[in-house]
Order: sequence, then C-alpha cells, then structure tokens
Amino acid sequence: MNSDYVKRAGGLSGIRILVGRARHQAGALSRELRGLGAEVLEIPFIEIRKPRSFKSLDNALRNLDSYDWLVLTSVNGVEALWDRLATLRVTRRNLKHLRVAAIGPATKKAVEQRGIEVDVVPKEYVAESVVRSLRRRVKGKRVLLVRAKVARDVIPRELRVAGAHVDVVEAYETVVPRASSKRLRSVLNDPARRPHVVTFTSSSTVRNFVALLGSTAASQPPQAFRGQEYPRHISLDGILLASIGPITSTMLRELNLPVDIQAKQFTIPGLVKAIVGAFTKSTRPR
Repeated sequence: MNSDYVKRAGGLSGIRILVGRARHQAGALSRELRGLGAEVLEIPFIEIRKPRSFKSLDNALRNLDSYDWLVLTSVNGVEALWDRLATLRVTRRNLKHLRVAAIGPATKKAVEQRGIEVDVVPKEYVAESVVRSLRRRVKGKRVLLVRAKVARDVIPRELRVAGAHVDVVEAYETVVPRASSKRLRSVLNDPARRPHVVTFTSSSTVRNFVALLGSTAASQPPQAFRGQEYPRHISLDGILLASIGPITSTMLRELNLPVDIQAKQFTIPGLVKAIVGAFTKSTRPR
C-alpha cells in the first residue's frame, strides 16, 4: 500500500479511533492516525508507575560488570533503566561491555539514542522471537532482564533452559488508570463519540480495558480479570478491535473479545497499516 496515496486520499477520513496507550506514549500512534484523516480519541488503558522498591534493580546496576547480556523488552523499560542509572550515577561506560538485545525497533531506537549499541533485534517483536535469537548465544552467560513487574515469563524460563543465568529485575509497573473508567463508558455509550476502532498495543491494555468496563472500575489488579468475559452491559457492537500482534490477540480471545484487525508487523506503523487495510477492503461506516 502506498502511504503517500493513503495520506492524500485521507485513508481514515471519518473514522473514529480510540487509542488506549499510556498518556505519554499515545502521541506516535495518534499522530499517524490523524495524519491519515482519522478522528482520534485518547483514553489511557494503562498507567506507568515506579516500582514499590528499586532494591533489586539498583543491586543489579551496581554489579553490571558481572553480566554479559542486557535484555530490554519495552521503551518503558529503557526509560526507567536510564532514569535509575542517572540516579545511581552509573555512566554508559559501565554498559559498554554488555551485549544488548531489544525486543523491537522502538526499543532499539530508545537504547541507541542513549549511546549504546544494540546487538540483537528479533525478526518478530515478541518474547518467543527474542528467545530464538538468543538461545544459542547465552549458554553459561549471565543475563540481566529489565522489565515490568507483571510480565510473561517466556524469556527468563527459556533462556535458563538454554543454559543462561538470568536475573529478572522490575524497573516499573503498569496499573489501571482509574480516572479512565468513567470517560471510557461515556464514550462507548455516546453515539456521537462512539469509536469505530479500539486499538490494543499490549496484553496489559486488553486486561485493563476489561477492568475499566467492569463494575469494579479497576479496583482490582488487572491480572484478576484473566479469563473473565468483558461486561455484557457495555455493548461493543459495531466496534472493531485492533491488535498490535499475536500475544495481544491471544489476550483478547482469552477474555472472549474478537480480534477484528491484527498487525502483520508488530509495531505502531504495522498496526496503523492494518487498520487502513481493514477500511480499504471493507465498507466504511456511515
């Protein structure tokens, strides 16, 4: 698909799209969608917070010389890591000996902007692909995995099976933004603002979306909603749910939500392209 043509044609003109990324990260996705003519609504389904304790992370950062690999699975992790490095007055010279794996191009860019070379970016931007890229390289090596408090255990489990010594440290946590609950319900129940598409960029955004719609209004942690259906008193009829990739899609299906659109490349540009493709091929809403 020719992106210049799509822009000239207003490829998403008249389409309302709800972006549920964390407030400080919504800009890139919203900007691309608006550039294609979409009307973008921003209601965060996720909020990034500091962990309750930096003890494990700080201990790892004070002992970077003992590690061979650093694995980063999100831009949030990169930002949190570098904030902590600055607090501890650890310089990038202390990281120069490390080989670095980043889960995708956005994470890679965030690392390289801080002057550190990235050695590995998997072909597919999911944990399973990170494991495939590293499995033969980490036997007998010490690996530092920096990630969110709640995350899938695929990487540490499989790298340990491959013979690596893996330390997992929490750099941040994701929580449900309670203030979004009322706004989300209001938008979904207002015919004039009801979106044609809701975007999901991680499993956490899916879980939190369900939590925000629930009667508990996010009073429980997001993992408490795994396996529960979305609340039936909130109608999603006529709304397409767009997923950034297979892991996010799996979470949608586990919560009995449909996957109407899935990106082929598991990135923000890939998600935008998939949404455009869906409306290029189908009847547009009136």
